[in-house]
Parts: sequence; C-alpha cells; structure tokens
Amino acid sequence: MIELKNVYKRFGEHVVLDGVDFVVQPGETVALLGPSGVGKSVLLKHINGLIHPDAGEVFVEGMDVRLLKRRELSRLRSQVGYVFQYGALFDSENVFENIRLGITDDEAAKDRAFCERRVVECLGLVNLPPDTAEKYPAELSGGMRKRVGIARAIAGQPMYLLYDEPTSGLDPVNASIIDSLVEKLRDELGVTSVVVTHDVRSAFQIANRIALLHEGKIRAEGNPEQLLAVEDEAVQRFLGRDLDITLAQLKRYRTHGSSL
Repeated sequence: MIELKNVYKRFGEHVVLDGVDFVVQPGETVALLGPSGVGKSVLLKHINGLIHPDAGEVFVEGMDVRLLKRRELSRLRSQVGYVFQYGALFDSENVFENIRLGITDDEAAKDRAFCERRVVECLGLVNLPPDTAEKYPAELSGGMRKRVGIARAIAGQPMYLLYDEPTSGLDPVNASIIDSLVEKLRDELGVTSVVVTHDVRSAFQIANRIALLHEGKIRAEGNPEQLLAVEDEAVQRFLGRDLDITLAQLKRYRTHGSSL
C-alpha cells in the first residue's frame, strides 16, 4: 500500500504540492492525471524517496519513507520499479546490460546465466524478441525504447511500478501498445502501479481509479464515470480539453476488453 498524508512541497516560491492526500491499494492501478508542470512527477518521486516532502508523511508498505536510512531506502527501492519518461537508457550499453541494471539482487546480477534468462523473460513480458538484447538504444524505435525501459523496471521483480508519462512522445499505435503492457503487467505480475500521465484516454483505459492533480491538490478522484460526473469546472475543462469523452465511448472501451 502507498499512502501520502497531507504532503507539502515547494521549490522556491512555487508551491507544487499543497496538502496532498493520495492512497494506492495493493493490486490497484491508479492514474495520476493533470496538465504538464502541475507536479505529477514530483509526487511520484516522493514514493521512492527521490524527493522528500517539506511537510506531511509518505508511507510504502507501512514504512515512513522520510525516515528510512540509506540501506533501508535501498531495500525499498528494490521493490519499486521506476519507468522514466524517456526511457533513460544508457546509450553506451546494449539492451542486455540496460535491463541487467534493473536486477536488484547483487548476487543474482553477477550470475551471467541467471541474467541472460531474466533478460529474455523481461523482453518477453514487454513483447520484444530475445535478440533485442544484443541491440543498442540508438537502434531501437521510440516505442521499443519505452518497452526496454519497462523491462528494466520489472527485472528486479518489484511489488510496485511507477510510470512517469509512459506514452509521452509516442504515436497513437505505440501509445496503445504501452497502455496494453501496463494492463498486462498488472494482470500477470500482480503489481501495484501508479501511472503519471496527461493523456485522458490512456488513463481511462488502464486505471482502476484516477486522481486529478490541479493547483497542488487532488481535485477529484474515482473511476471514469465518477470523474465525468464531477461538476468542478476545472475538472471538466481538463477532461474535455483534448478529448470529448462520453459514457458511450466508455461502453465501447469495455466492449473491446478494456479494464475500466
């Protein structure tokens, strides 16, 4: 379980998080929606201790992340896979070595045979062939780099996956592939996921629950129908800015096997 309680964060005079309460239950996929620059990624980085709050509490698996010592924080991060916005692959290393970096058990990471098996397993989970391991990031398309980034995040068999704008910069076809992967990993691995995105359609497709961050606060949360019913003008303006979402569209998503 992930829980942020009354979290505040500011950078200089800019208040980013203004008393945020945010909970993710075990096995849930929660999409954190909001426009660019609103602080979604900042919230995400509080979960694995990359950023500490100015005030408030952050709990993962009952542990207060703010109070963890270096070794304890390292153990926590081994259970939290992080998918960076642009993949964050090392260009000088091939795909095998990039994914190997995600294996958090030091002894296992030194075992070449184990790493070879695990890399192939992870590539399979993100629908990439085994020979992808021999390629370098420059040889991959944008969508493939995103999938390799996800493969690295799951290599250590984490309990949690944090996705930072996983479909950003992708065309609709590749964005749909990534959305399907998020659903697949939830179902096959049973991970608890938080997906930061500004893509309303993607959030409505993949998430059990959606939270909208606006002006430093969680302005609304719930399933798609509940969000559509919120009368808050800021919420409706965001939901309708890029996409005219209707309940009829939601029914079509379900008809085609969506997890809404």
